[in-house]
Amino acid sequence: MEHGAYLAKLRLNHIYVRITQLIIVIIFLGMWELTVNLQWVDEFLFSKPSKIWGLFVQMLVAGELQHHIYITVLETFVGFILGTVFGTALATLIWVSPFISKVLDPYLVILNGMPKVALGPIFIVAFGAGYVSIIVMALAISIIITTIVVYTSFKEVDPNYLKLAQTFGAKKYQIFFKIILPASFPTIISTLKVNVGLSWVGVIVGEFLVSKAGLGYLIIYGFQVFNLTLVMMSLFVISIAATVMYQAVSLLEKKILSIHE
Repeated sequence: MEHGAYLAKLRLNHIYVRITQLIIVIIFLGMWELTVNLQWVDEFLFSKPSKIWGLFVQMLVAGELQHHIYITVLETFVGFILGTVFGTALATLIWVSPFISKVLDPYLVILNGMPKVALGPIFIVAFGAGYVSIIVMALAISIIITTIVVYTSFKEVDPNYLKLAQTFGAKKYQIFFKIILPASFPTIISTLKVNVGLSWVGVIVGEFLVSKAGLGYLIIYGFQVFNLTLVMMSLFVISIAATVMYQAVSLLEKKILSIHE
């Protein structure tokens, strides 16, 4: 009885949170529209929600927007997967070999501190002015963080478990797959959330530098022709797409962790 009441209270609290979040968005959009109509805010610089929505519907009906969304989401998804896989693989390699760990440690520190945007022109020259350089940009931004976070998780596994396994004659690969990897699994899954944002940043920056399609391209094009409504609309679509992707990863995380448990 008490447990049921507790669950009902949690559901009710969740509903209140969602309603409050919705109210905040409505108030923000309403104030934005009002201040522009009252000319307190320059419409040329910030546009207004009604114009942004009108352009969104117009491009959607015309079939223009879907192509740009598809291109950016596909690039982000590929960069997200590659960053997670290669970052985890590199962290595994560093854990397996202390020698490689010592060799790569200063390079990881340097690459983590380096602004990845500065590498954009190099990627363009190396991989061409196309989708590959954009995906590589997303990969470059996410792989280092993934490697550092996952490797740190590997090192933080209780050493008593490792000593116990070694006492029973376990090989290094057995220790990794039986102890290290299962213990670090929640961290690896949580890293997916971080990589969502990083992949979006990498792709949008890549599209700023070299792209003929995509949401980043629409933003740059909007600035070039002084169409700030197009810029704001593109930012709106990016925020929605990134949120959907983040929520999908969160749902995947819950399902995988529940199976893992």
